Amino acid sequence: MGSGGRRALTTLRADCERCVGLCCVVPAFAASADFAIDKPAGKACPNLRADHRCGIHSRLREKGFPGCTVYDCFGAGQQVTQSGLAGRAAEVFPVMRDLHELLYYVTEALGWPAAEPVREELGRTADEIEGLIGGDADVIAKVDTGALRAEISPLLLRASELVRNHGGRVGRKMKTDLMGAKLKGADLRRATLRGAYLIGSDLRGADLREADVIGADFRNADLGGADLRGCLFLTQSQLDAARGDETTRIPPSLTRPGHWRQR
Repeated sequence: MGSGGRRALTTLRADCERCVGLCCVVPAFAASADFAIDKPAGKACPNLRADHRCGIHSRLREKGFPGCTVYDCFGAGQQVTQSGLAGRAAEVFPVMRDLHELLYYVTEALGWPAAEPVREELGRTADEIEGLIGGDADVIAKVDTGALRAEISPLLLRASELVRNHGGRVGRKMKTDLMGAKLKGADLRRATLRGAYLIGSDLRGADLREADVIGADFRNADLGGADLRGCLFLTQSQLDAARGDETTRIPPSLTRPGHWRQR
């Protein structure tokens, strides 16, 4: 797909109405705090109805399936379904999901004015991923997404650095183990939080504008009153995994989770 027809960031989100419940069938679940049951790969979850909808969708958290509420295929489910590839979903869905996630990050970076020096390379990369997504089942199944991720990662890091260093201000590099960290009111503008473990951390009122959070684990992190506007590589699933409230400021491309508390 050429530059004139690239996807908008908001389209790289799961649209369950156009899918046949692939995320409820293809992946394996292990009984844990995130999933109430064991489910082998390729077997439908017992909560999946005949119409490909979840029978407990509105009660997933109370029924012991919070892991389902934070899952996002980045639009891979509807892509596989609508492309007529559902018959080979076991092979192509996991690959397609990774491709869509990578495309999400590249598409976001394309929208950053400060990343202009790498815009051409980002565009070529987006077109390359789109080409793979549009391939047939045999092409998709052979894609090594791990190698592709390793190839694209330096480009995403370069784009992030251009944004975070824009204007001569450089955010601090944070350690990755921040589980339960007390960061209430912290100035984390332009900070590097790539792959950080922020599980259960207190980020109430923290300023994370233009912080790079690619791959950061926000499970049960308290984002009440935090400012996430302009946060780099923030995804809907990261927000869904965290706790927040109506004062949490989020990017316009994302949606405030329904389980966040009201003051």
